[in-house]
Amino acid sequence: MCGLLGLVCPSGLDPEGARGAVDGALRCQRHRGPDESGTWVGPGVVFGFNRLSIVDIAHSHQPLHWGPVDAPGRYTILFNGEVYNYLEIRADLKREFNLQFATDGEAEAMVAAYHHYGPSVVSRFRGMFAFLIWDSHRQVLFGARDPFGIKPLFYSYGPGGVAFASEKKSLLALSRVLGSAPRLDRTALQHYLVMQYVPEPETLHDSVRRVESGTSFTVTPDGRMTTERYFTPLFKTSSVGQYEAGRLHSDIAAVLKDSVAKHMRADVTVGSFLSGGIDSTVIAALAKEHNPDLITFTTGFERQGYSEVDVAAESAAAIGVKHVVRTVSPQEMMDVLPLIVWYLDDPVADPALVPLWFIAREARQYVKVVLSGEGADELFGGYTIYREPISLAAFEKVPGALRKAMGNLSTKLPEGKRGKDFLRRGALSLEQRYYGNARIFRDDQIQRVLRTFNPGVGHEEITAPWYRQSAEWDPVTRMQHVDLFTWLRGDILVKADKMTMANSLELRVPFLDPEVFKIAAKIPLEQKITKETTKYALRAAIRDIVPAHVINRRKLGFPVPIRHWLKDEMYPWAATIIRDSLTDELLDRQAVLALLDEHRTGQLDHSRRIWALLVFMIWHGIFVEGRIRPQIPEPQYPVRL
Repeated sequence: MCGLLGLVCPSGLDPEGARGAVDGALRCQRHRGPDESGTWVGPGVVFGFNRLSIVDIAHSHQPLHWGPVDAPGRYTILFNGEVYNYLEIRADLKREFNLQFATDGEAEAMVAAYHHYGPSVVSRFRGMFAFLIWDSHRQVLFGARDPFGIKPLFYSYGPGGVAFASEKKSLLALSRVLGSAPRLDRTALQHYLVMQYVPEPETLHDSVRRVESGTSFTVTPDGRMTTERYFTPLFKTSSVGQYEAGRLHSDIAAVLKDSVAKHMRADVTVGSFLSGGIDSTVIAALAKEHNPDLITFTTGFERQGYSEVDVAAESAAAIGVKHVVRTVSPQEMMDVLPLIVWYLDDPVADPALVPLWFIAREARQYVKVVLSGEGADELFGGYTIYREPISLAAFEKVPGALRKAMGNLSTKLPEGKRGKDFLRRGALSLEQRYYGNARIFRDDQIQRVLRTFNPGVGHEEITAPWYRQSAEWDPVTRMQHVDLFTWLRGDILVKADKMTMANSLELRVPFLDPEVFKIAAKIPLEQKITKETTKYALRAAIRDIVPAHVINRRKLGFPVPIRHWLKDEMYPWAATIIRDSLTDELLDRQAVLALLDEHRTGQLDHSRRIWALLVFMIWHGIFVEGRIRPQIPEPQYPVRL
């Protein structure tokens, strides 16, 4: 797990002149790789790298140069992440081409595989990755991002070339070299206020974009960049009769065991996050089979109903692992939020990322790698919202005109009135109502606070391609499909990567493995969602692996009591952020303060909307105004063993 930075210069420009700027931009992401740092300049290219040493620690330094016998040093690779089947790829290369390797890591195997198999080799890589390979003979850059978007990769164009980086802030630091002029993207801001994150490929700076998940790309000598989607996760559900339930459950258990085994490959200590749910518990239980001294980590709050600490501790005891707990106070959340927003690059209004930052910081005192349960809900049908098609099924039988009238009736009911949102959502089609787990501002709500509202900008332009792709599927599977391309890669994986890497901790997600997806894609609807539960097939598959007390627990994750805190402990802090913010051109300050006061008096629950606005205002204060300057700590991690 590391931070990469690559700059490809147009012909005629001297890349040596950009070395100093690349060195400076690398320092912005030093937390991603504090173990080593290096810069290399070649004809037409500058590569920089921050390394977090996990595999082949003594070797595999990057940028790594490799070439065949007749062209040594032809290729240079930058690689962030892990390819868990690299040993199998090395074995194939040795057998087929009689290759010998100078290192024992993934990067050399990857670049050698690219040389022998070509760009299609990316489909062979089983892991989480973002990489760049420079071919000095052809003056061509090839790169890719992993199938699900676990590892980030940003890029930016300008007269000075095209640059790629693991963090957006590094590209902003290169804006003068690139000749770009980053400006706030108002369309992306409107998407953020609706969805609580900026959807791919957008960022809040119009000059910086993201390489999408499951995508490879090539930059040719003329500076032209072409992209190709090499992986699209498609569900292929069948009935139980076609895929017998007992075999399904055993296949799920087997592929999870195999995935965890490969995710445990490391030359450093591996731990595991542990909440009170089944996802992290099964990962920890399987990891314990490979590391008898496994340490697990959880976080919580001293408020009833907002902590899974007790359940996680019970699970840890049942599994037989050492367990570490970190409790977070509201004052700590307020103190650390500006620093967290700096690490994020773009705002993500998910309060759960704050306790995640704290537990990652705690875990880094013990281990260098942790496993976690992200992705299980999207693959196996775990979100409670996936049961909504069942509750709204009656609306499908209502004639269109009457259904529309019911929707109109909902607009006349007072805000917060019981049944209002049920009527509103029931009157809408799935494509209109569902765009992920977070629904922050509706159009009528956003117009209250946003100075310039564009009615032509909506969630449907983000979700439409994925709905078209899944038109023949059942509603639940379509919701899963949409989440894989929106919620998962926009919120879940961003906070997982950013909060752990902020603390120089590598996080691995065994559920998000192409081999696991192959099995999950076959699960029929009745094995995902029932009237009583979610993730039915997964729960059945792991019944003999996890402690009984978590099998049927409802999902909590890392819930954060901001609804209560914004009324009390956090109210003065929030009001100060709003009053100090220089976002008047974008947001109506008085309207935002009115939301805060309505929430404080209990008129309406605006907590998620207020939090989204606060996170954006802090982001604006850091990256636009330059008024907020968090103190960035040096990566120092005394290990407690």
